[in-house]
Amino acid sequence: MVRRTKEDAQKTRSQILEAAEQAFHQRGMAHTTLAEIAAIAGVTRGAIYWHFSNKADLVQALLDTLHEPLDELAKASESEDEVDPLGCLRLLLIKLFEQLALDAKIRRINEILIHKCEFTDAMCDLRQQRQSAYLTCNGRIELSLRNAVHRGQLPANLHIPRAVISLHGYIDGIVAQWLLVPDSFALAEEAAALVDAALDMLRLSPALQR
Repeated sequence: MVRRTKEDAQKTRSQILEAAEQAFHQRGMAHTTLAEIAAIAGVTRGAIYWHFSNKADLVQALLDTLHEPLDELAKASESEDEVDPLGCLRLLLIKLFEQLALDAKIRRINEILIHKCEFTDAMCDLRQQRQSAYLTCNGRIELSLRNAVHRGQLPANLHIPRAVISLHGYIDGIVAQWLLVPDSFALAEEAAALVDAALDMLRLSPALQR
């Protein structure tokens, strides 16, 4: 009986997340209410509050589903024991672009976050969560770059803080541009070349050297 209850709760949670994804994608975050999400999911508002504290918590749960497939690669590039941290980082970024282009769910969630998210006063919790996630991502990139420098894969005089900002901004820019105009270029086919261009920037740009 306990096992069935846990399974039912997980099923309800998944229904709510799917309904939220659908509603946010159609209407944007600011114009979507929890009551609307509950109606689409076929549950009560109380069921939503059982699983999520507020709308920001619900959005964060959607975003968390994007990280799982790439976590192992990220951990590898951040590990001091990894002999090819830059190679791991390269593969991670290529897969990120490919998944965005080929996986409709990943594309919708990213589109919600980047183009259909309004940081209103009611969504201040989400803004704080996104700020924290941005800083965490920068920290992970920094670890990867430091390991690549240590392994001789990047210049010893690389200005790492500036390189982190440049690489993060480059990736975010590609993602936002493609989501806005998907027909402007074939992201999956161009993924490797786009990532290699970013890594060439780290290796060769005088502006990224101390």
